[in-house]
Amino acid sequence: MEHQLIVVLDFGGQYSHLIARRVRDLNVYCEVKPYTTPPETLRALHPAGIILTGGPNSVYDPQSPKCDKALLALGVPVLGICYGAQLIAFLAGGTVSSAAKGEYGRVTLGVQAPAGPLFAGVASGQTCWMSHTDCISQTPQGFAVTAQTDNCPIAAMEDPRRKLYAVQFHPEVQHTVFGNALLGNFLQSICGCVGDWQMRGYVEQTIAQLKEKIGGRKVICALSGGVDSTVAAVMVHKAIGKQLTCIFVDHGLLRKNEGDQVEEICRKTFDMTFVRVNAQKEFLGLLAGVTDPEQKRKIIGETFIRVFERESQKIGKVGFLVQGTIYPDVIESGVGNSAMIKSHHNVGALPDVVDFDEIIEPLRMLFKDEVRRAGLELGIAPELVWRQPFPGPGLGVRILEPITPERIALLQEADAIFREEIAAAGLEREISQYFAVLTNCRSVGVMGDFRTYDATIALRAVTTSDFMTAEFVPLPYDVLSKVSSRIVNEVPGVNRVVYDITAKPPGTIEWE
Repeated sequence: MEHQLIVVLDFGGQYSHLIARRVRDLNVYCEVKPYTTPPETLRALHPAGIILTGGPNSVYDPQSPKCDKALLALGVPVLGICYGAQLIAFLAGGTVSSAAKGEYGRVTLGVQAPAGPLFAGVASGQTCWMSHTDCISQTPQGFAVTAQTDNCPIAAMEDPRRKLYAVQFHPEVQHTVFGNALLGNFLQSICGCVGDWQMRGYVEQTIAQLKEKIGGRKVICALSGGVDSTVAAVMVHKAIGKQLTCIFVDHGLLRKNEGDQVEEICRKTFDMTFVRVNAQKEFLGLLAGVTDPEQKRKIIGETFIRVFERESQKIGKVGFLVQGTIYPDVIESGVGNSAMIKSHHNVGALPDVVDFDEIIEPLRMLFKDEVRRAGLELGIAPELVWRQPFPGPGLGVRILEPITPERIALLQEADAIFREEIAAAGLEREISQYFAVLTNCRSVGVMGDFRTYDATIALRAVTTSDFMTAEFVPLPYDVLSKVSSRIVNEVPGVNRVVYDITAKPPGTIEWE
């Protein structure tokens, strides 16, 4: 069954796929295309609407990315966001200039009365999220101003006759409190979308595309043991069955008992061709004495790939390597004009020794909650789908000291206690991610009649809808107290437990 389509044109901003995700959350199918996509190609897709995204450039710069002006004459509703709004103004004959004062963060928006279809039901005086130094200083002919702020006289404009709409703020981020309502107005009232798309359609379409793309070639799936790689593996398995070999590299940096659980899932639940490589000694040998987090990630990532290459030679000619990369991984690793926040071992260039024709990343455009929804659609048990997110480098990025077997065992026990108590308190579905970190801090303690000088465990729990931003969870004191007491009493070598109350940004979710 074909569904109505919204096309998001990407102009280099980090929020392009977040916009697409918000559209899909409203049950409308959405695809992201490069801004260079020709108008005739877009017309052939029969989109119900087109969204032009933000970006880091100035539209009056001759080198800035611009779509074809003919796009505005397709007769399809167009919504420009931030840079996209300025681009509509520029292409339609308006003026964009450097603002006397830029706007960043939360800003109060004034909506003109009577409100048009885009702002229907949106009260004036609400908070929106701004991020711009340029502004629309003169509207093109036929456009009316529909909203403003103290420092941005043209915060929104529209030309209903040509179905062109533009907003300077970002409705896709959580900080714009009415963002979903505005996007819903664009999709339903302006584009005529009925909202009949579900994650099931995405899963079915992706499986069909994988089957066609792979054909009769053999495939290796990189199983790290986390939710993302598991969902990716099952999706590919549904497409090609026994052509897929899942290689699970047990690097010794997994959570307590997780290696055995992964093997159980793949062998018995889904009857996959499964190879478990016990490579703990190899990884720990290369990581000996390493403290720099980025070096740890690179060592783990490169070793991970070398092990796959070695195992693939036993299988024969392999056409594809499957990885569980999701969209926040892509963004944090630096894409286009985005700065790298941290490297992900399943993103980016691979060592020259890797002998695969192509990498397949079926979850690359999904956020974490969408991956879980996809997992449920694939028939993966809820308790597996809702496992805690786990980085590819595993506990290697949660140990802030040189990695040793003793430190791994210590953190495994502390983390297991934390997860047990969160589950016992019935909080596991309310928290997006929670885990323990073995810090590099030693402190004095007293246990019995003896002075101790032992390790400090940090606990981290955050809530987020997209893993691009996150807030710490104010865990109940009785839960924190019980976790702290159990860790100090049950895990030798720990005498202090602290709780991380840092948001993202400025912090990241992981400590390294």
